[in-house]
Amino acid sequence: MGPQSSGKSTLLNHLFNTNFREMDAFKGRSQTTKGIWMARCAGIEPCTLVMDLEGTDGRERGEDDTAFEKQSALFALAVSDIVLINMWCHDIGREQAANKPLLKTVFQVMMRLFSPRKTTLMFVIRDKTRTPLENLEPVLREDIQKIWDSVPKPEAHKETPLSEFFNVEVVALSSYEEKEEHFIEQVANLRQRFFHSIAPGGLAGDRRGVVPASGFSFSAHEIWKVIKENKDLDLPAHKVMVATVRCEEIANEKYSNFVANERWTDLEEAVQSGPVSGFGKRLNSILESSMSGYDDEAVYFDEGVRTAKRKQLEEKLLQLVQPAFQSMLGHIRSGTLDKFKDAFDKSLSGGEAFSSAAHHCSTTCMAMFDEGSADVTVEIANWDTSKVRDKLQRDIDAHIASVRAAKLSELTSSFESKLNEALSGPVEALLDGASSETWPAIRKLHQCETESAVSGLSDALSGFEMDEETKQKMLASLENYARGVVEAKAKEEAGRVLIRMKERWFTMLFSHDSDSMPRVWTGKEDIRAITKTARSASLKLLSVMAALRLEEEVDNIEKTLSAALVDATSTTTDKSITKFDPLASSTWEQEANKRNNNWLPPPWAIAALLILGFNEFMTLLRNPLYLIIIFVGYLLVKALWVQLDISGEFRHGALPGLLSLSTKFVPTIMNLIKKLAEEGQAPATNDSHQNPALASKSNRNGVSTSDSSSSASSGVTSSGNETEYSSASKDE
Repeated sequence: MGPQSSGKSTLLNHLFNTNFREMDAFKGRSQTTKGIWMARCAGIEPCTLVMDLEGTDGRERGEDDTAFEKQSALFALAVSDIVLINMWCHDIGREQAANKPLLKTVFQVMMRLFSPRKTTLMFVIRDKTRTPLENLEPVLREDIQKIWDSVPKPEAHKETPLSEFFNVEVVALSSYEEKEEHFIEQVANLRQRFFHSIAPGGLAGDRRGVVPASGFSFSAHEIWKVIKENKDLDLPAHKVMVATVRCEEIANEKYSNFVANERWTDLEEAVQSGPVSGFGKRLNSILESSMSGYDDEAVYFDEGVRTAKRKQLEEKLLQLVQPAFQSMLGHIRSGTLDKFKDAFDKSLSGGEAFSSAAHHCSTTCMAMFDEGSADVTVEIANWDTSKVRDKLQRDIDAHIASVRAAKLSELTSSFESKLNEALSGPVEALLDGASSETWPAIRKLHQCETESAVSGLSDALSGFEMDEETKQKMLASLENYARGVVEAKAKEEAGRVLIRMKERWFTMLFSHDSDSMPRVWTGKEDIRAITKTARSASLKLLSVMAALRLEEEVDNIEKTLSAALVDATSTTTDKSITKFDPLASSTWEQEANKRNNNWLPPPWAIAALLILGFNEFMTLLRNPLYLIIIFVGYLLVKALWVQLDISGEFRHGALPGLLSLSTKFVPTIMNLIKKLAEEGQAPATNDSHQNPALASKSNRNGVSTSDSSSSASSGVTSSGNETEYSSASKDE
């Protein structure tokens, strides 16, 4: 390894009899070897491989592309046993020409990436001058020691000397062009040192960490891969480092100047309190001033670094001004929303249709927002304002929806109020009159007012541009409301029907004559006829109030009431009028009798009883005593049923029946036991000595003296002014 065009390939060809390509001096000095070339040394035992590296410090790569130089030098140190460092004699003591920075970087990375192994560094001084080698060698060794001392090392090798890792050899050769014979002779002598170089004490060192020849290709490939992936070797050029430091300083200075700029601080304070006219232009002017100042000062530095730092400065400035930009957008959005609300209210107050007013005001205000957001746009930022715009649109839509709901509710309430006013009073007056034409008049009034209200609401809803289904639901709701008004008024009047029947007909007919004059009672008035007239008029009022007749359906309510309450005979003597009364429902006893007629259980129940109860039935047949006990129990239960009158007690409901039976059960049991005791003590001949006439009379009258108090029953029926009494016994 060594500087470009320093005769490396010429030295290797003469030293190892290889045929590396050499520079043609007559064509000029230029790069000859590119990359890394390898060849086998001829005539040297054992087998020795030699690598010819691309020269360092070449103009073809320049100062910006030094990564390959470092990579190839590190590869040579990691793979080779002997490294020949070719250098000019007059470059000894120099920094760059002597490859000091290169060796420093390579040493540092090698200590970190690879296990230390002893390598021979042979410095070949070309074109030796008059300066003796004894004076040149100490300078080289001192430079190498300084490089080693300045290299950061792992903790395990902090104090390790250079001699543990490297053998430093120095060789001087005469000029190939001026003293070719001396050069060839000196190279031949040097060649002898490479014979058996791996022997103990040989030039190749101690040969630690070697690999067999069959694994050399793989080992070299893996070492090169590790070197390529290491970023420490990709150090920037000097001008890049200078540009990086200086451009960053300029950028920080411009950022600080922007933060302290009075124009920016005044603009930021103004935005916090409200919208600022011309915000975008003023902010763009301040930003452009800062960026142009940076461009003017950094124009002579590396373009890539200058551009990267400019972008960083731009991002920092935009991050600083973005809150003010967002605040400005918020002011514009809230102001636009307020203007929309005012314009929308004015349009509705002016009589404009709801849908057209909403569309017109929304379009106008969104265009106003777009104009305002364009005024605050920062040109270099390219910020997106669509999210704020969408939020404004959602706020406008929400306000339109709320106003729409309020307007529809107000509209519906208005028509419902009109319907209530138009129906309540007339319906009440018609029901107060209570004639055969009452419900036809109510139906006509209801239909007329409902159609008018529905038509008005339908016309009013046309300006809202709602779908047909929603519109029909609102119209149907209004129709139901109208019907509800009539029904509510009818139920209210029906609740006062008894008072009206009494005051209007009975009080009026008994207090006034047919000419509505106060009646003077002379004793000749037909009380029965007046009562019948009052009853008929009351029943007509009752029949009108008895049912809702909003549909044209014929009913027989008035005839049924007249037949049941006016035309019915007053001589009905049966204690149960329900069998002739069309208004009465079945009594509890009748329902019980109907159910008792179906005393048989269903067939499947009979079959189940026969199958499951066969064993019990056979047990009863084998033990007649059980039958006697069951029969006696049946008699006792039957007696209790009759004495307690269970069917009669449950006539008025289950709970009253249970309460009544709970109070009568114990006294009834005691009464039965007492009667049984009395009958057992009475003489057997008591009945034969009784008065036959009395017994026959008692039997003829159907009343027993022992229980006469419990068998008598009476009923009362009234018709008009007459009252009749009927007993359960026809004969009495």
